[in-house]
Amino acid sequence: MNETRTSPAVSVVVPVFNEEENMPILQSELRTALGGLDHEIIFVDDGSTDRSAEKIESESNVRVLQFEKNTGQSAALYAGIKAARGQTIVMIDSDLQNDPADIPRLLEEISRGADLVCGYRAKRKDTITKRLSSRIANFVRSRFTKDYVRDTGCTLKAMRGECVVALVPFKGMHRFIPALVRGAGFKLVEISVNHRPRRFGQTKYGFGSRALRATMDMFGVRWLLSRRLDYKIRDS
Repeated sequence: MNETRTSPAVSVVVPVFNEEENMPILQSELRTALGGLDHEIIFVDDGSTDRSAEKIESESNVRVLQFEKNTGQSAALYAGIKAARGQTIVMIDSDLQNDPADIPRLLEEISRGADLVCGYRAKRKDTITKRLSSRIANFVRSRFTKDYVRDTGCTLKAMRGECVVALVPFKGMHRFIPALVRGAGFKLVEISVNHRPRRFGQTKYGFGSRALRATMDMFGVRWLLSRRLDYKIRDS
């Protein structure tokens, strides 16, 4: 079996939920951004009720995982990450607001020694309400979990495959990837990334519906990090 096929340099994980208009555009942009790189793309269809999965063009380095029902962004990301075979794993939204053209910049930071690279949206193209609620949530979460990340809500990230061991699968995990990875002793950096207005469809996540759950998750992650095992085996 071809080794580059089984272990590509980069795996791109894309959670998808009812984004049929965006899929052809996103796939084309990913193809351009990843040109020349040994890579695979894993689309995780989170129980879409439209034709999202059908809109994904079949290619030798493209895989599609389909959930039986809508389970949430954390489950979609975790399933894609666990299925990834690449040395580096990139996560990106399917709504076209993340810009695939930023992926090479994230990978460059990995090559410089970072274990996890988090994009932050310096100029967000969202409503004032959404920007304000996100800023408050990020401020509280950053200091409480000590991840010191400005924008955990930005899906666009890149991490070494070794970081996967730090992840704990639970609903809401995607908001705490930096806290879990940093808490395990890995090196984290942030870079500013492009953020674009939504062209098609509607946002799937509302602040009001997730605030209480996010707060409960925050306490849970803080507890988990405080109870993490920390040991080293003495050299013989």
